[in-house]
Amino acid sequence: MPKLSSPSTSFGNLATPAIQPSAPGVFLEDVSFAYSDEVIFHSLNFTVKSGQWTCLIGPSGCGKSTLLRLISGSLRKGLSGEIRFSNGNRYDGLCAWMAQKDLLLPWLTVLDNVCLGARLRGEISAAKHEKATALLEDAGLGAYSDALPSELSGGMRQRVALLRTLMEERSVILMDEPFSALDALTRIKLQDLAAGMVKGTTVLMVTHDPLEALRLGHNIYVMTGRPAQMSKAIIPPGPPPRKPSDPAIVSLQGELIDRLEGLDRT
Repeated sequence: MPKLSSPSTSFGNLATPAIQPSAPGVFLEDVSFAYSDEVIFHSLNFTVKSGQWTCLIGPSGCGKSTLLRLISGSLRKGLSGEIRFSNGNRYDGLCAWMAQKDLLLPWLTVLDNVCLGARLRGEISAAKHEKATALLEDAGLGAYSDALPSELSGGMRQRVALLRTLMEERSVILMDEPFSALDALTRIKLQDLAAGMVKGTTVLMVTHDPLEALRLGHNIYVMTGRPAQMSKAIIPPGPPPRKPSDPAIVSLQGELIDRLEGLDRT
C-alpha cells in the first residue's frame, strides 16, 4: 500500500492546535438507551480514543446522532450504563457539540455568532475577535462578518456553525455532519482547516460521506442495526487530512461503499 504524502495546505497560524495532546478519551460501558419502547442501544461498549479523530458512518436512523447527544450530556433521560471521560471529568464545560442544524442566532452578526460561547461566558476580547475574524477569512466568509444569518446561504451558515464550534477550543469535539451542506472544494478546504485546528483533541464526527471519513478519521466505525452495533475499527494509513486522490484512500473508499451498500440490502 503506497505511503501517503503529508498535506501541503496551510492556513497560517490557525492550523496550530490550541489543545495539547492530553484530551480525554471517552468510554461507553454497557450503555443502553431507548425512546419509548424502541431500543436504540443495548449494553453498548465503545471507546473514543484520546487525542484522535473518530468517525461514525452508517444508515440514517441507526442512532449516530443520539450517541453524540448522550456523550454531550444533552440527552440523559432513559440512559443506563456509564459514559465517562478518562480525565475523570463529567460533561459540563468539556465538550463542544455541533448539531446538524446550524442553530445560529438570527439577531447576531456572523462574527458575533462565531464568538457566541465567549460572549455568553463574558470572555469576549479583542484577541477573540481577531481570531474569529481570521477564521472567517480562511473559510471564505471575511466579507460577511457583519452580515446576519438571514443573508447567508445554507452552506455559508454551516461554515459559521463549524467556526463557532472550533472557537470553543474544547478538549472533546462532537460534530454531526459538519460539512454536509458544502460544495466539494469548500468541503476539502474546511476539512483541512478543521484537521489542523483540532490536532490533539478528541473528536467524534458523524458523517454519511465515506471519503470524508477516510480523509479525517484515525478510526472509522460503521454503525448499524437496532439496537445499534459497531463494526471493528477501520484505520486508514497516514495522518489526516489525507489526499482524496491517494490510491490507498481510493481503494478503501470503494471497500467502505461496498460495505454500506451491503447494509442497504440486508
